[in-house]
Amino acid sequence: MNTQFMQSTVGQEFAMRKDFLHISDLSPAETQDLLDLAISLKKEYVEGGNPPVLKGKVLGMIFQKPSLRTRVSFDMAMRHLGGDALYLSPAEIGLGKRESIADVARVLSGYVHGIMARVFDHEHILELANWASVPVINGLSDYNHPCQALADALTIQEKFGKAKGLNVTYIGDGNNVAVSLMHVCAKLGWNFTIANPVGYEITPHAVEIARQITQETGAEISFFNNPHDAVKGADVIYTDTWTSMGQEEETAKREADFASYQVNDQLVSEANRDAIVMHCLPAHRNHEITDEVADGPRSVLFPQAHNRLHAQKAILARAFGVA
Repeated sequence: MNTQFMQSTVGQEFAMRKDFLHISDLSPAETQDLLDLAISLKKEYVEGGNPPVLKGKVLGMIFQKPSLRTRVSFDMAMRHLGGDALYLSPAEIGLGKRESIADVARVLSGYVHGIMARVFDHEHILELANWASVPVINGLSDYNHPCQALADALTIQEKFGKAKGLNVTYIGDGNNVAVSLMHVCAKLGWNFTIANPVGYEITPHAVEIARQITQETGAEISFFNNPHDAVKGADVIYTDTWTSMGQEEETAKREADFASYQVNDQLVSEANRDAIVMHCLPAHRNHEITDEVADGPRSVLFPQAHNRLHAQKAILARAFGVA
């Protein structure tokens, strides 16, 4: 069985670090190297399976928020690499409520070999990483979603290659998904554009980080309120739900504010002819994206979701120091 991915010397500095908390923590070279590893692992799996490089390793998975893709992709990623995963529900942990985050991190560090956490408050991820003695992976927080961004970049690169200057346009709320997508685009030299209503912008802190990255890579960051202006020249159109978990009380207002930001056939027709459409899922169909687009020829929604598995394997291999 091919174990070439284990011999990679590129990005060894990243392999020495234990955590995966933000895309912005990586250099452009480390980001590309991690993508190359995901591609190698995917190819290896398709051709017969991955070697059990994580045999005997257990990943503890803390969930404050429910998830289909994050839970299953991490669980299966560990199985593909020979390890195991342990699901820990909100009721079992009560992170920061039933027990302090510092205590949870230190207790779990004696039971499992790594921790993946999907939380509401980004500070909880940072505190877990501060107190844990095993690798900590950010499965999602209210600030960012780096695992999703790596899978997104893998999907885009499979379609367009490593070409610099691709135009990635995000339509919708400047949320955690938008933050990590902006940062991974900046790292890879892809231009990032976002269109959102006034009041739903990406946080200035995240934008400043992206601008610092672009000084090195030459990528451009652009902001619009009109989605039709934003999709001109787009190679990728990306959207997400208008109302995320924890924002349910804002649903009616958000539905009204985002009504003109739907990704539909008309909007897609204004992008480049070979543009693809992405959504991190779950989708509220015929709200932020129509059925015609989600199930249409431009859609890569399900290859994108499936790439979470292979991106997760790359993250785990590096976090555990086996690649």
